[in-house]
Amino acid sequence: MADFHRMIRMQRRYDLDWVRVLAFALLVPYHVGMYYVSWDWHVKSPELVTALEPLMILSAPWRLALLFLVSGVATAHLRAKLPSGFLRQRSWRLLLPLLFGMYVVVPPQAYFELVEKVPGGYHAGYFGFIADYLKGGDLHCMAPGDCVDGPTWNHLWFVAYLWTYSLGLWAACRLLPQSWRDTAAAFLRRACNGQGILWWPMLGLVAARVLVYPHAPSSHDLVDDAYNHLQYGLVFALGFLLAASEGPWEQLRRHRHRMLVLAMAAYALMLAAFLAFDDSEAIPSAWMSLIWGLWGVMQWAAIAAILGYARHWNPQDSPLLRYLTAAVFPFYILHQTVIVVLAHHLKPLRLAPALEGPLLIAATFAICLLGYEGIRRIGWLRPLFGLRREAATRQLPDARPATG
Repeated sequence: MADFHRMIRMQRRYDLDWVRVLAFALLVPYHVGMYYVSWDWHVKSPELVTALEPLMILSAPWRLALLFLVSGVATAHLRAKLPSGFLRQRSWRLLLPLLFGMYVVVPPQAYFELVEKVPGGYHAGYFGFIADYLKGGDLHCMAPGDCVDGPTWNHLWFVAYLWTYSLGLWAACRLLPQSWRDTAAAFLRRACNGQGILWWPMLGLVAARVLVYPHAPSSHDLVDDAYNHLQYGLVFALGFLLAASEGPWEQLRRHRHRMLVLAMAAYALMLAAFLAFDDSEAIPSAWMSLIWGLWGVMQWAAIAAILGYARHWNPQDSPLLRYLTAAVFPFYILHQTVIVVLAHHLKPLRLAPALEGPLLIAATFAICLLGYEGIRRIGWLRPLFGLRREAATRQLPDARPATG
């Protein structure tokens, strides 16, 4: 185990820092897209643009799984750095922002959802809404099973799941015998040696999508969310256990073109299958199983390609990377509320989606970055957005943590 910790401290994965930054940045155009497509969301544009849906599907299978995998690598580095204080530090950096987000940042999303969805309008005003929100329970149900409730974490479910997986990891390291842990880790590393890293995770994700998702679709409610725990737990554990292994990462680099072609082929076939039944009320179950299988193939192939290209790029440390790595978590906490508030208040202007959409994206990036500039300068506010209470002093390059 000491060798494992030593190897992690020696690795510096600036490629994964960039992957994390860019994957979080992708959330902004994706959630702006949710405002325009036909899928349910908190607020909706009066002019839907269903042509965006194929573009949304282009990133939907892999975007969050990629973040959980990178988080698994980061968790391995953190545990190596703080073996005794790991859970305390993880809880402080995740649970405090989660609670602050649920009670301060997220409520405007629920409020404007009520304003737009309640028949005849919602007239309690924001402070009246907050009083009901803090009481908890359903605030309003548009239909059975379609309720706005509070308190809620909305997009911050990622933080709750990440802390839960960190807790499970801490418990496994504390409760399971060392020999069991070493055996499980060795088995996974052997399976992922050579080209195994290309296919075994893909098989697991395909099985989860085909066998579990139809019976337990995504809910993001933590307790009743078997499919998401299978897919995200798998990639989180994979990132954690392979953090110190060179071989699998080199295989991803070597086969990056191959995996990109496979991801795009699976995407094209999946879209073709959806379009073949575009006018049907229901897609036959056999075809649906094929579509979900292609979803799982695309999911891992895209992740493998992205990690492979990042590894090949092999970027170095830079002031820009240090700035963005620190900004990304406050940016994530803020971004969806900013989108919802902006979208609601832009409606009276009746802008065309071709103009309004890019404006929403640009304004969200600008407001979130301005928000970060304020947050990082206020000592008591920093921990509420996952930052250290005091800004870290400039370190020598070799002392910088390996990943965000």
